[in-house]
Amino acid sequence: MASAVEQATAYKNDGNKAFAAHNWPKAIDLYTKAIELNDKEPTYLTNRAQAHIKSEAFGYAIADATKAIELNPKLIKAYFRRAVAHAAILKPKDAVKDFKKCVELDPTNKDAKLKLAECQKIVRQLNFYAAIEVGDEPSAAEGLDVDSIAIEPDYDGVKLGDQITQEFIDDMIERFKTGKKIHKKYVYQIIIAVKKIVYDEPTMVEMKIPDDVKLTVCGDTHGQYFDLMELFRLNGRPAEKHWYLFNGDFVDRGSWSTEIALLLYAYKWLRPNGFFLNRGNHETDDMNKVYGFEGECKAKYNDRVFKLFSESFSALPLATLIGSKYLVLHGGLFSDDNVTLDDIRKVDRHSQRQPGQAGLMMEMLWTDPQTAPGRGPSKRGVGMQFGPDVTKRFCEKNGLDAIIRSHEVRMDGYEEEHDGRCITVFSAPKYCDQTENRGAYINIGPDYKLSFNQFDAVPHPPIRPMAYANNSLMSMM
Repeated sequence: MASAVEQATAYKNDGNKAFAAHNWPKAIDLYTKAIELNDKEPTYLTNRAQAHIKSEAFGYAIADATKAIELNPKLIKAYFRRAVAHAAILKPKDAVKDFKKCVELDPTNKDAKLKLAECQKIVRQLNFYAAIEVGDEPSAAEGLDVDSIAIEPDYDGVKLGDQITQEFIDDMIERFKTGKKIHKKYVYQIIIAVKKIVYDEPTMVEMKIPDDVKLTVCGDTHGQYFDLMELFRLNGRPAEKHWYLFNGDFVDRGSWSTEIALLLYAYKWLRPNGFFLNRGNHETDDMNKVYGFEGECKAKYNDRVFKLFSESFSALPLATLIGSKYLVLHGGLFSDDNVTLDDIRKVDRHSQRQPGQAGLMMEMLWTDPQTAPGRGPSKRGVGMQFGPDVTKRFCEKNGLDAIIRSHEVRMDGYEEEHDGRCITVFSAPKYCDQTENRGAYINIGPDYKLSFNQFDAVPHPPIRPMAYANNSLMSMM
């Protein structure tokens, strides 16, 4: 019979196979079994830390790397992975300390030196921004005379007048498929028009599904334009009797984020009462600066386009209430049991704009469910986690059947947790070309029954995820 140490090694080897197959949850489970049998082997912890990084559980990755360092203070891999996790949750000063340790332990480590330099550059930028920070800047739309911008005679797309049309959207969809852009004048028009529409919506949009309408709820799309096209192919495009709700994280990571944002905005302009957008944690400035959207806007259009998008993101609603039965929000529930739907209605998103490190807006965008009762520290290192009892109390107190949230990869594209009262939907299959997950979406009819639908990734042009991210750190994730 195999000893505990031998069995632990077998679990670790199986974990490595699962990791190689890009099945991060299975790898984490196998590494955990190895650790339970032999908790003195630091490489099991660094392996699990890397699987946590791949599944964006950066807080757990930091904890595992820290334990590995306690077991072996000279383990470079542990410092390296902890640094990567710190960088991912926008804590570059902590990352700098760990990359410095890597270089100290191995002065020939070129990768650690490169990443150390990147982190130091980010810290300098943050210090610079903090030093010059002023009050409310004027809108990026100020001084922008859109009407006077001329369309060149050789522009081969459908022209856009004062109002968006289905013909323009259909043409835009095909242009984006072939790598073409729309004219920057039209980009300005779309963002400015939609910012006004969403600004005037309440923080929690409340809607009912009419008798002859189907509503589709989608989770994160993360710039995976060709997979969104597959979703529309299978499920139908937005139409008068087919409403859509996109639950945040339209942008970042995937390299067609401007295409998705512009398409969703164009539909919002065309159908303001039948197409809904919630804000996600990636519709925020700090994430966009690191995870690619700012760089993509500048590469494909210009800096002003990013600033206009930033203003429009901060105007997006934070939640949608469907028929008083389902609360749809990007992240999850709250650190305080006393929070009600009324408290969500009262959140002043226009004065706060960015979610910050605490408060209702941050929790709505960042929190995650856990299987254990009560509340726990976030596996991400940002926000917190809430258990089935928290979900039950919230739903009962507010007369809800369930909450629907996104924010996390699910291998099946969706998951029903907390006795069916917490539903996660994620609509980016084969996330970042690395995770072997399916995508999903939820159809809801006038009877408010939920119908779960899965779909698979489709091929896309050879542009890698994070192609527009502004530093090499992100290549580690």
